[in-house]
Amino acid sequence: MDICKDFHYSTSVEDALQALRQSPGTAKLLAGGTDLLLDLQQGRHPPVETLVDITNIPELNLLEFRQQEIFIGAAVPHRVITTSSPVREHAQALAEASGLIGGPQVRNVATLGGNVAHALPAADGTIALMVLNTRVEIATLEDRRLLALADLFKGPGQSTLDPQKELLVGFYIPKKEGKQGSAFKRIMRPQGVAIAILNCAVWLHQKEKVIKDIRISIGPSGPVPKRLLGVENALRGKSPGKAEVEEAHKILLAQTSFRTSRHRATQAYRQEMARILLQETLQLAWERSGS
Repeated sequence: MDICKDFHYSTSVEDALQALRQSPGTAKLLAGGTDLLLDLQQGRHPPVETLVDITNIPELNLLEFRQQEIFIGAAVPHRVITTSSPVREHAQALAEASGLIGGPQVRNVATLGGNVAHALPAADGTIALMVLNTRVEIATLEDRRLLALADLFKGPGQSTLDPQKELLVGFYIPKKEGKQGSAFKRIMRPQGVAIAILNCAVWLHQKEKVIKDIRISIGPSGPVPKRLLGVENALRGKSPGKAEVEEAHKILLAQTSFRTSRHRATQAYRQEMARILLQETLQLAWERSGS
């Protein structure tokens, strides 16, 4: 079965955007293709007029320091992110999340931009980026703009990007300073199905043995990825002891909408495991922030 009528190999961001705009029918960006190509081949996605390959655009493959931030291009594969020294030092939650996506072959080609652009509420890379104060760069033929990561999502599998006019260039993550640390953990089915029952990311800043600031995200906890602001407020100014986590878990349950999924787990199981996952991820981020 033909999955497209035209294939365009892009050499620059502007070239890719021109191809999107000039396509007479539906056009889709192609980077790693680990989800899109399977969906097209198996009939879960309607055929497209034009596939625009952005895999080797130099700008989208950069991973570098830019002043006080790390820039990660949207086409950087998860294998590179997982092994990157700057990411492991300044954004360890993201390094851990990228290392859990698929298997080695998938991580060799699957990209961070694709993970985020799919807008799934439990995407590992997205959940990690949510707690790292990430900004995203979006390009059109007319200009470029930066926006908060959370502004990319409007529903399950739905991003706010205009698929015919906009391209996700990359991500800006602030460098780690002082006693800060982050961590990512997830629970999977024992059969090894590469989808998370639940995942959790925590970033925190420790000062004088208490949590000065904290950011928490759990997926899937609703229709879009989000931070759990009420849980963060409950833990800010405290140390992460058992009683504090129990109280935070009560607030977490009020802030989230876990549901039963026949492919993943029951609502009750997720609600209980959220407490354990929060406690373990919080403790690891706490330990890292003190080193």
